[in-house]
Order: sequence, then C-alpha cells, then structure tokens
Amino acid sequence: MVEVAVVAGDGIGPEVTAQAVRVLRAAGERFGIEFSFQEALIGGAALDAYGVPITPETLELCRRSRAVLLGAVGGPRWDRVEPERRPEQALFALRRGLGVFANLRPVRVLPPLLEASAVRPEVAAGVDLVIVRELTGGIYFGEPRRREPTGTAPGSVRAIDTLVYTTEEVDRILRVAFELARKRRRSLISVDKANVLESSRLWRERVEMMARVYPEVEVRHMLVDNAALQLVRAPRQFDVLVTENLFGDILSDEAAALAGSLGMLPSASLGGRVGLYEPCHGSAPDIAGQGKANPLGAILSGALLLRHSLGHEEAARAVEEAVEAVLAEGWRTADLAGGSQTRLVGTDEMGALVAEYVQRGKAA
Repeated sequence: MVEVAVVAGDGIGPEVTAQAVRVLRAAGERFGIEFSFQEALIGGAALDAYGVPITPETLELCRRSRAVLLGAVGGPRWDRVEPERRPEQALFALRRGLGVFANLRPVRVLPPLLEASAVRPEVAAGVDLVIVRELTGGIYFGEPRRREPTGTAPGSVRAIDTLVYTTEEVDRILRVAFELARKRRRSLISVDKANVLESSRLWRERVEMMARVYPEVEVRHMLVDNAALQLVRAPRQFDVLVTENLFGDILSDEAAALAGSLGMLPSASLGGRVGLYEPCHGSAPDIAGQGKANPLGAILSGALLLRHSLGHEEAARAVEEAVEAVLAEGWRTADLAGGSQTRLVGTDEMGALVAEYVQRGKAA
C-alpha cells in the first residue's frame, strides 16, 4: 500500500489536486499500484479551521507518508493576517519538516502547445529543460529579518532581509543538479549574481569545485539577468539549470511562458525521505470553484511522484504520454484556448480525459 498525503489547500488547489488523484488512481489500476490517499487541511483552509496554517498532526501525516501531493495555498482573504500566520508559512514549515531542499521544475514545450507559447514556435520547439532550485536557504529563510526605526524621521523604518548560504547547502543542491545533468544531456548552467553578491561568489566557487567531480558535464555560469533574457531568446541552450532559492522562484515562473501556461508546470521537491509534489501555479482565487482551472500541472506532478518516490518509470511515462495525447486531440482548458481546433473543457473533464487515456491507452 502506497500512502500519499493530500494537502489540497486553497483556491483552485482542491480542484486540480482531485484530478491528480484521479489520474494516479488510474495509473495504479493499470500498473498494479495500490494507493491510499489521506487528506488534510493546509494554508488558509487550516488557518480558518484551526487558527494555524499547518497543524502538527498534518505535518506528522506528511512525514509518515510515502509522498505528499500539494495543491496551492493563500489568497487575498488572508492578506491581513500576521506574517507568521500567513498561509504561505505552511509551505516553509512543510519543506523544513520534510527536509526537502531540491526543487525540480521541468519545462517541456509539448508539440501540441507550440501555438500557446509566449515565444515564436521556432524558438519554443524542442525546449526540454529542468530548473533545479535550492529550496530551504537563501533570502527566504535568512536571519535577521525585521523592520526597525531608522531614527531619521517620525514613522521612518527600514526592512531587513538576509541572504545566507553555507557551503553545505550549496554543495548538496549542486550534487542533485550535476547528477541530473549526467543522466540527461550532460550540460549544466549555473545561475547567480556573482558580480554583486558575496553569496553568489561562494556559489560559483562551489560549482567550480564540484565540476571537477563531474568532468563529463559541461558547465557554464550565467548571471541571472542574462539568464532571464536567454530563457525567452534562446531557451534550447538550457538542459539543466541550477540556482538559488529566489532566482529559481522567478525564473521558473518565467519559463512557464514557454510551455504555454503556468498551469502546465509540475514540480518535485526532494532531498528527504518523503517527496513533495505540487504544480507551480498559485491558488488563483479569481477562478476558484468555476471549473476553469488547468489540472495538467498537478497531474504531471503526479507523474513526478510516480517517478521519484515510487521509482515507477513506466507509470510516470504513461501519465505524461496521456497528457500529450489528450492535448494533441485538441482538448484545452481556458488558459490554453485558442486556434480553430480547440475543444474547450473544464477542470473535471480534462482530468477524466487523461485518466481514461492512462487506464485504457486511448482518449475517451
């Protein structure tokens, strides 16, 4: 029995996560994987119910599971909550609690979605890259972080955030990236801001040292501003891209424009005993409950769960192939709509189409 904790969260999180569970059940039936899905509240939903964004019981459920499937957290209704109780704090607690430090965000431009890409088809065609983002260090977690009076004028304050990395934190994420590059096209681009930041200069030094251990991997350094440009100008040059927490957060959302929609991007957070899987999009409260959300990022996150937590490559490929096949038949959610061949469907219908393909090998 494979126990999976399902923490759907807020906004469209429950809608898209339900479809990921549906497709995982279909994959389980086809490949003989017996799943047990245990649900718990997280984010704003937990805050409303329990007064905290994640309870110790939910964290313990996630720790004892084989994997965790997450939807999305947050929304404007909780914007005025104290910073330490905001829904997003649940993500930080979950990442720390599970010990996941490596966030893998694959970006593949599927042929059926070339027309939906934000760049020209000839630029987007063939893009297949992975952003490896350090997840538990950097400016999101550094101390001190506070506001304090400046003393220069009444009411004047300064805000302090601290960017900190240790050699151990850098080295462990680099090992993940180098190992991944070695299994792919043996090309690694490290993104930093070494012309300005001391932490980036340390990062670059550690990359050079690690490169000696992986002589078969070609390594290049790229400043983050240039990387942002190159992702839309010449994205096929990227295979594996490794970077720190803040840069990875920003660049992976930019890369979503290549794939046609942020709703298409899955992610896997690894490094501990339990993997954490979630789509890269947010809670999208403006469309929550309307059946418009694109569940494919969540469904593809389920494929990553099959691959990385269960080691079931055949089942993972079956889910990914099902997504591409359904898209090739013209089925689209609203974020991907366009063109004369579009067959518009809602969240539930898209999940059903993919599940049917996974289970029977053909679209419904």
